[in-house]
Amino acid sequence: MKIMLITDAWEPQVNGVVRTLTRVIQESEAMGHEFEVVSPADGFKTVPLPTYSEIKLALGARKSIEDRFNAFEPAAVHIATEGTLGMAGRAMCLKNKFPFTTSYHTRFPEYVSARFPVPLSWGYNFMQWFHRYSGHIMVATPSMREELEARGFNNVVSWSRGVDVDLFHPSKRTSMPDPFEGMARPIFLNVGRVAVEKNIEAFTELDLPGTKVVVGDGPQREELERKYPKVKFLGPKFGEELAACFAHADTFVFPSLTDTFGLVILEAMAAGTPVAGYNAPGPKDLIPGSGAGVVGDDLREAALGCLEMDRETCRKYAEGYSWRACAEAFIDNLEPLPVPERRRFWKRLRRIRQRQERDTESVLKDLG
Repeated sequence: MKIMLITDAWEPQVNGVVRTLTRVIQESEAMGHEFEVVSPADGFKTVPLPTYSEIKLALGARKSIEDRFNAFEPAAVHIATEGTLGMAGRAMCLKNKFPFTTSYHTRFPEYVSARFPVPLSWGYNFMQWFHRYSGHIMVATPSMREELEARGFNNVVSWSRGVDVDLFHPSKRTSMPDPFEGMARPIFLNVGRVAVEKNIEAFTELDLPGTKVVVGDGPQREELERKYPKVKFLGPKFGEELAACFAHADTFVFPSLTDTFGLVILEAMAAGTPVAGYNAPGPKDLIPGSGAGVVGDDLREAALGCLEMDRETCRKYAEGYSWRACAEAFIDNLEPLPVPERRRFWKRLRRIRQRQERDTESVLKDLG
């Protein structure tokens, strides 16, 4: 199947959305599907998203998207984000009466309210408008699905995540150098973007034995480094280095209240490290009953409770999440035109374009 994917989040950004999309594309292509990815990396004029400069908002992209849509002739269109490219793709699909699906990766209203004096209701009004005509709104967890449905969203479907169980592996605890050498144990680790919406300060202010370590970068890093000098901020890590951080940690602490899933939860578990989190979407969907972590209203108590957990149990639990299953769920959730209807749609659209081209040529000839 030919799939057009439109996303405002793309490489070189480093976040869960980008990791999910790139891995799903790899797995889907291995199954024989073909993608046309529209992203800020395609040469559009862009401006940085306020307070999140890594995300580039593309301007004036609608005509280019429509030209690529016409040339590619997809069977399905998926709009992954609610940014300027997402809005342009949505407008194109509505104009052409072409079905599309969307995904809800980030709790956008909470994200905006955490950074600006904007009522939460305004953010949800925008999200309801954006997703209103989506055939399926894909969300990562059952609790997120229930939350959106309670707010009046329709056509919400589940789309879980996967983890690279080869990269994130307990063996890195013995086969790779300890990135925390010289630090007092136990090591309590957080990995992610250091920004206010991630609630990192709830972790850095905890009274815990040993050492608290933050891996990642972001606009709040300098402020938190000054405020919590005993916390070790190691900056961003990637690949094997990141895998070693997960494996050598004793507890992974996930304080976010705005994530819809949290890929780092599975990455920590795959490395054998138990996870502590709040009773919020993501942790409460993945952790309870797993034997791989603790959730609760007291993050300190949850973090300390993880020190008693079996690392092998964490690993076995994470092995149940594969990227292939994630990709298969994505494909199943798409809303492609049936084959006969698809042929009629593209045939009709080609006739319209040909007529427009003839009309343009006629006008130019008359002017000449």
